[in-house]
Amino acid sequence: MFYYLLKYVLLGPLLRLAFRPRIEGLEHVPADGPAIVAGNHLSFSDHFLMPAILKRRITFLAKAEYFTGPGVKGRLTAFFFRSAGQIPVDRSGKEAGQAAIREGLGVLGKGELLGIYPEGTRSHDGRLYKGKVGVAVMALRAGVPVVPCAMIGTFEAQPPGRVVPHLRPVMIRFGEPLDFSRYAGMEKEKAVLRAVTDEIMYAILSLSGQEYVDRYAADVKAEQADAKKDRKSPRTQLG
Repeated sequence: MFYYLLKYVLLGPLLRLAFRPRIEGLEHVPADGPAIVAGNHLSFSDHFLMPAILKRRITFLAKAEYFTGPGVKGRLTAFFFRSAGQIPVDRSGKEAGQAAIREGLGVLGKGELLGIYPEGTRSHDGRLYKGKVGVAVMALRAGVPVVPCAMIGTFEAQPPGRVVPHLRPVMIRFGEPLDFSRYAGMEKEKAVLRAVTDEIMYAILSLSGQEYVDRYAADVKAEQADAKKDRKSPRTQLG
């Protein structure tokens, strides 16, 4: 399978050489059975570093834009992401969240590892942002443990906008699995979903040591983009 060719021959050795990842807590990832690995998201490289060091195959939910690029480059990119175990999820529209949950539950239903970034997007400034409750919905519906994971140093190695990463060591740290069986059957309770998600984010925060922002990253990004447009608009410049 091309996934394992990438992992052990083509991409995995290159990533290990470039980032020299130090791994902590790998024993916390279940050796078999379904589980969610929930991590912070600092760099484009995160998608590939974690699969490269895990003993098991892990499937990530990835934004659909990675799979819909035009031309030969777009097709090659889509092939690469699919081969690396990524599932496209459309993040636009009212049904986007439900589509992601369906895809994630499908992976867990097959007894596999599901990788997810609860923040919903890459951090643009290295801070940890508020998690979306989809991870809680999947954990409760599937009745699976959630393993928190922290990527440390990948933001500095490959910040947003940088194509070729800096060659520098990074750390990948896994925490003890979180058991939410006490909330079984309560996946429709908003307060429960928020509590579960916040517990997951706190576990990630404890592993990463990042500064935490109690807002959604996408909202902050949008506000900053709007402010940048306002500063550049002729009307603003003319006062």
